[in-house]
Amino acid sequence: MATGGKLEKMLILGFKDSKEAETGGKAEAIKNDAYFEALINPETYTLEYKLKFSGSGQGQGTSGKQLKYEYTEPEEITFEFLFDNTGIIDDNPRDNIADDIKKFKQVLIEYKGDSHEPRHFKLVWGENSIFKGRVTELSITYKLFKPDGSPIRAVAKVKFKSSIEEMKRAAKENKSSPDLTHVRLVKAGDSLPLMCYQIYGDTRYYLKVAEINGLGNFRQLVPGTELIFPPIDKTSN
Repeated sequence: MATGGKLEKMLILGFKDSKEAETGGKAEAIKNDAYFEALINPETYTLEYKLKFSGSGQGQGTSGKQLKYEYTEPEEITFEFLFDNTGIIDDNPRDNIADDIKKFKQVLIEYKGDSHEPRHFKLVWGENSIFKGRVTELSITYKLFKPDGSPIRAVAKVKFKSSIEEMKRAAKENKSSPDLTHVRLVKAGDSLPLMCYQIYGDTRYYLKVAEINGLGNFRQLVPGTELIFPPIDKTSN
């Protein structure tokens, strides 16, 4: 991808959590030693979209089961990154690729003690942020060796699964079905009957919602409070 004639390399930027990945940039990732720049940009990448269905009971005399939609799984993206220390690509031959692979693994899959998990990532290509998520798979295929067996070329295949902030996800999905659990942040001017009407299409469930959320005074909602609105069938019970 080029901007103004300059070849832009794909970047993997690591962050401690998904919220930081939403707002953080290259400088912050470099400062935290959580930064990787592709030697050669991937020729392709694969995006996967998966929908989860459950099969209902097969009716007598029918030839198949009816599939019932349950949920959409997070998006997945797969890349292959080339490591080459022969010097044929960057005119900088090195002894082997062990150090490069070690650094790559440290950035992508190393357990971080401060957050008690591996990093969250943002994939950036030029001026575009193309994906945010977590590494779920990493495989490394060594392809070229020196006479002593030291690898000098390898291909790393990495799979990321989408992981975004809960509020971002809710806004993106924008679901209004009364059969789903909803989480909402109270805004100035909100009232519980109004919020129930927006979600359920009916104000009469506000007392049950107040009970579920432990609201002592549902008439004075505090902006910024997170409220849970359960499925309407549970509420009506």
